[in-house]
Amino acid sequence: MGSVKDLEVVKAPSDREPGEGRFRFSDRYSVFDWGKMPDDIAHKGAAICIATAYFFERLAEEGIPSHYLGVVEDGRVVRLSEARGPVRELACRLFRVVRPSRRNGEYDYGIFAGLSGNFLIPLEVIYRNSLPPGSSLFRRLASGALTHEDLGLAGPPEPGMRLDPPMLDVSTKLEETDRYLSWEEAQRIAGLSEEEVAALKERTRFLDRLITEETRRLGLDHEDGKVEYAFDEGRRLVLVDALGTLDECRFTYRGIPVSKEVARIFYRRTEWYRRVEEAKKEDRVHWKERVGMEPPPLPREFAQAISEMYMAYANELTGREWFKVRPLSEVLRVIREFVG
Repeated sequence: MGSVKDLEVVKAPSDREPGEGRFRFSDRYSVFDWGKMPDDIAHKGAAICIATAYFFERLAEEGIPSHYLGVVEDGRVVRLSEARGPVRELACRLFRVVRPSRRNGEYDYGIFAGLSGNFLIPLEVIYRNSLPPGSSLFRRLASGALTHEDLGLAGPPEPGMRLDPPMLDVSTKLEETDRYLSWEEAQRIAGLSEEEVAALKERTRFLDRLITEETRRLGLDHEDGKVEYAFDEGRRLVLVDALGTLDECRFTYRGIPVSKEVARIFYRRTEWYRRVEEAKKEDRVHWKERVGMEPPPLPREFAQAISEMYMAYANELTGREWFKVRPLSEVLRVIREFVG
């Protein structure tokens, strides 16, 4: 079980061949690496499943390989267009998850140098089309972990700044807390060649453009997003996990956040978040034990509006009414009251 989705292994992957699984998208959500938050967001799981299935099927049309096999309805694997109603389960190929060893609080990725294929690449690739106020880049700049010269900028960036071309960032995927990396370190720990790093970047730029084009017709401004990859048994690059959802991407609509970022904005104003940030500075592995309190629940009206946001996005992205819900533009007026 993950923080937001559950996995059923239908056939386990071997050293040489992928397996098959079922992702069940739940109504749970997570922010700041905490894991399950106190509330569920009603119908979020089905809305996320529908949105990511839509994008995976668009990728198939473009000849881009992914782990996607279809959505599951009444035990059958079907295309999204064949589903009779909202679905929350996705059939996929499974690749090995090989974890780095940990010694004295440090991670050792040596095992990846000897892997030939059929495994999850232990990286998360982030693309940035702009720098919204909540971007982690501003915290990294403020702490000195990053400089504007590292970003290729003439001076310090301002919130809302557009990036042309988009910036590609990379972080760890299998550590207790995600850690940003240089591309040189990412290449080293994942055991990638220079050609594979170049392919990873090129594929990510393509996905960024696809999501931007598909969501522009909804009136959305595509700010940033994240993607994950595996190597198949022939060491070919394969997109995995989820794509183009309100959990993987940040969008805005006339300046209003349209993504999981709305929950982050709420929690950044709490004492719980202050303690989370302090704990991560003290111990990036065992930080949760140092927080000393649970996150507060969301206000009921806000949680309902977030639920409607997910559902309206799925409806308008696919052009099909899966859920009886107000248009996205109307839902966002309520969202604005809480995050404005």
